[in-house]
Amino acid sequence: MTSDIPTRTGTDDLALAPPPGCPAHGLDGGALTRLHGPRPLDLRSLYEDLREEHGPVAPALLHDDVPIWVVLGHAENLRLVGTPALFSRDSRIWTPLVEGRVKPDHPLMPHIAWQPICSHAEGDEHRRLRGAVTHAMRPINYRILRRAVYRHAQALVNEFCERGEADLVNEYSEYLPMAVMCDLLGMPTEYDDRIVHAARDMLKGTETAIASNAYITEALARLTARRRAEPGEDIAGLLVSHESGLTDDEVREHLRVVLIAAYEATANLLANALRMVLTHPGFRAQLNGGQMTVGQAVEQSLWDEPPFSTVFAYFAKQDTELGGRRIRKGDGLLFAPAPGNVDPRVRPDLKAGMRGNRSHLAFGGGPHECPGQDIGRVIADVGVDALLRRLPDVRLDCEEDELEWRESIASRHLVELPVRFATRPQQDVEQMPSHTPNPLEGPSWEPPPAEPVPSPSAAPAPRSGPEPEHGPQPQPQSQPEPEPGPRPAQRGAWQRFLRWWRGY
Repeated sequence: MTSDIPTRTGTDDLALAPPPGCPAHGLDGGALTRLHGPRPLDLRSLYEDLREEHGPVAPALLHDDVPIWVVLGHAENLRLVGTPALFSRDSRIWTPLVEGRVKPDHPLMPHIAWQPICSHAEGDEHRRLRGAVTHAMRPINYRILRRAVYRHAQALVNEFCERGEADLVNEYSEYLPMAVMCDLLGMPTEYDDRIVHAARDMLKGTETAIASNAYITEALARLTARRRAEPGEDIAGLLVSHESGLTDDEVREHLRVVLIAAYEATANLLANALRMVLTHPGFRAQLNGGQMTVGQAVEQSLWDEPPFSTVFAYFAKQDTELGGRRIRKGDGLLFAPAPGNVDPRVRPDLKAGMRGNRSHLAFGGGPHECPGQDIGRVIADVGVDALLRRLPDVRLDCEEDELEWRESIASRHLVELPVRFATRPQQDVEQMPSHTPNPLEGPSWEPPPAEPVPSPSAAPAPRSGPEPEHGPQPQPQSQPEPEPGPRPAQRGAWQRFLRWWRGY
């Protein structure tokens, strides 16, 4: 409902007295903060103001002044997602929705509306649906996945490497995850570009978003029908064949959840990791000096810029307490990784690195923890690594404070990430990325005949269809060999292991 109670002076219409029925009605201070407004909001500062005023759980208002609790504390967020006996993802018990105060055209209804998918289900139904999704992702060969990411990354860099400049958001980070996910789902390659455009259009809520959503739904329905007729070992095929007996609608909707959630989260994660590497001299120096892996830089970005700022939503199944607040049955609560990750109780010094610490909230937790988080990590890890291998001199083409962000309650996105670099020729997408014209030259790329490495072409591909041959061809035996010695042998063994791990 819309309140006519005047706002505080100087708050840009962001605060007002609690409406009747608000879960925070009667709190000291007498005013609530809106998580939206006519102008862009600085939600980071807003969350810190809420934390200072209310503590780890704060009352706020969504669009149409619908009341919600924002969970700001790290421990409180973990309790929210990890206690299914108290908190549910089923919005049908949400008091404002039951009372008709959340209208069908509410801007957040696509996030809030209950759907028959595992992320909204509970109990036996959740186990049935989640079991099918987990089963479909379990066989993924991560070495082969890494090779696929390198291949797609090579193709994308080929599009701009000869120009000497690029926008790494619109030309790289927003395309790479979708191309890889189309592989994993079993979608033909011709879908890649159209699916990327449709997903971006739908998530931005443009005038053609409904048509884009229809295109994605129809494409996934066709994929489901094809896998009914032609079983496969990709995610779509494994969902169709799972013993839980998912219907076509259930298969299609779970494919949609996997595709869109993975795209949105991973595109954001990759862009943030690239920004971090480009803008923080310490990261670049540590990466170049071998003191930090790309994977560790990705984990740091998951602490500082989680792909989703908040997740809609959890709902109290009974009267309870959280963070010192009385939570009533039917109250809604926002799971909030962004403010939870900077909780002063777990990060008193935000400048301190979090190397090796994976206790961030970026992938949720409890029964609804993201099942594809390792896929996202691989795409971001390899995506950054591939770009730095091809363009080691890449640098930001503007001042860091000139970067623009598009922010909503759910997430915070870079609009562009402009970079410059020395022009370089295109490379064969089947070769390992390198800044040199001949990436396969040199002893580190050729394991000795006596110590063969596993053949990538013999491993199962992450999608159906023939897999092309990869890797270097053996050199003639008569070619001179390097002088043997303990240090080169150790280095060669390590390079052979890295080559095998990266899928080459």
